[in-house]
Amino acid sequence: MAGLTPVTRAWRPAVLVVAGLYFLVPLAASVVFTVDAPGRGPSFDAYTRIIGTEGFLTSLLLSLGLAAATIAVVLLLLVPAAVAVRLGAPRLRPVVEAVCSLPLVVPPIAFVAGIGTVLKWGPEHLSRTPLFQTFVALQDPGFPVVLVLAYAVMALPFAHRALDAGLRAVDVRTLVEAARSCGAGPVRALVTAVLPNLRGALMNAAFLTLALVLGEYTVAQLLGFRPFAVWIVNVSGSQAQMSVAVSVLSLLVTWVLLLVLAGAGGRTSGARRARTAKGTP
Repeated sequence: MAGLTPVTRAWRPAVLVVAGLYFLVPLAASVVFTVDAPGRGPSFDAYTRIIGTEGFLTSLLLSLGLAAATIAVVLLLLVPAAVAVRLGAPRLRPVVEAVCSLPLVVPPIAFVAGIGTVLKWGPEHLSRTPLFQTFVALQDPGFPVVLVLAYAVMALPFAHRALDAGLRAVDVRTLVEAARSCGAGPVRALVTAVLPNLRGALMNAAFLTLALVLGEYTVAQLLGFRPFAVWIVNVSGSQAQMSVAVSVLSLLVTWVLLLVLAGAGGRTSGARRARTAKGTP
């Protein structure tokens, strides 16, 4: 707090309190609504009924699987591209940034309408070709790959921002040249020298993608699939109290995953600093 004026010192706690109330009051109201049982006092029936409700576990596992696949696709696309642009073609960085920002311009309803048109056009015109089975596999209700592709496109703006911020804080060229001078190839230099220094950015990109997949509703609903967000909305039509309880639990699960990612990154960074202090690689 040294160097801060008295006015700044007084305003900082006030801003933090207001921000905390802005986020915590609606959450507290939701929790009160889920446990309120008129005439019986507090009751946790809404939470105890969640696991036994039809479709809960299936939809949750589907969303987590979609999230894991989407994170893998996004990182496999963005990391090599961002590093290559940083090293070999820095003038293309605005072009890559503009392309990755395009999903923010296209409304989700227009995006999913285009996907639906392609999925209908494919089987009609390619029914006698091997590509017909590809379109069928993309729409498998057990694991709809088309949702992975759609979510990967929607996550590009957020993941790119996180990775770009991490790359700006790291001297990628020096790291790669040092690794190459030690005999490492391009891929090994990327894996052993660059990625460990981008751990925080990678985790931020992964968490933003996870949050997007767990909360996305429009694309999945209009394409006829039933991941976790769609299941919550369907349940809310007949069991409002339990649907709010599921939303609260979903938010808590997201927070827990964030804490796990942050803790894993902190432990790995601490272990690496310890090895460096001891003089070991």
